[in-house]
Amino acid sequence: MVSTDPTANAVPNRHEQRVVVVTGSTRGIGEGVARRFAAEGASVVVTGRSRDPGEAVAASIREDGGEATFVQADMRDPDEIEALIDHTVAEYGRVDVLVNNAGVQTETTASEATLSDWAFVVETDFRSFWLCTKHAVEAMPEGGTVLNMSSNHAFLTMPGLFPYNAVKSGINGLTRAMALELGPHGITVNTINPGWIEIERTRDELGDDYEYTEEIHPTGRLGTPADVAGVAAFLASDDATFVTGESILVDGGRSQVMQDGLYREYRTGVE
Repeated sequence: MVSTDPTANAVPNRHEQRVVVVTGSTRGIGEGVARRFAAEGASVVVTGRSRDPGEAVAASIREDGGEATFVQADMRDPDEIEALIDHTVAEYGRVDVLVNNAGVQTETTASEATLSDWAFVVETDFRSFWLCTKHAVEAMPEGGTVLNMSSNHAFLTMPGLFPYNAVKSGINGLTRAMALELGPHGITVNTINPGWIEIERTRDELGDDYEYTEEIHPTGRLGTPADVAGVAAFLASDDATFVTGESILVDGGRSQVMQDGLYREYRTGVE
């Protein structure tokens, strides 16, 4: 049965005694990932630009019996990124899992985008992944994990999302490079590429196209943060120590559909 609760299928104690940093975890996918790791026994560092939502997520995790703290940090600020990792190490002694999740986007084309648009996306969605990893691995023991959150736009995209879509492809390359360099240190690095995930703004963005969008997914539904959180928890577990350098699509099979209209007709016939 499909559950939207990111903790519903948690494996008890799977990440016990691990320290997990999840960037951009004050809401949405990041929040779901943070809750899942906490439910599996990890000490979780929730982080983002907004203090009140972040403190609320950390407090809620503690109320549910987990261990979490909030550290305010802007992923566009290299000094704040370094301070985030320093704070984590000072409080917990190390970083076992880093989930680079923070992200923004602009709705511009390559010809419309400005230098400010470029910097906004590249510094948040790309440079911060490198800087967070650069500092975290200094305190990451053998068996550690880096997870980079990208998007299905890394594989197939659409006009009007530049440079967001270009950066998402870059994240997959970043993962491959890091996997090769960090492998000898006993650290795995993988990318998670979510497709349509129902978060706060999704229904508003889709409007009347919501049902249509469901119908062009082989699973017949959009994803939830719980779907992504489950994959993240697996990739950071002892069951995935031989998986590294991979970019894993979590999109309900959406990327395998060649013709939406034909697939909708097929679904109607099946049902």
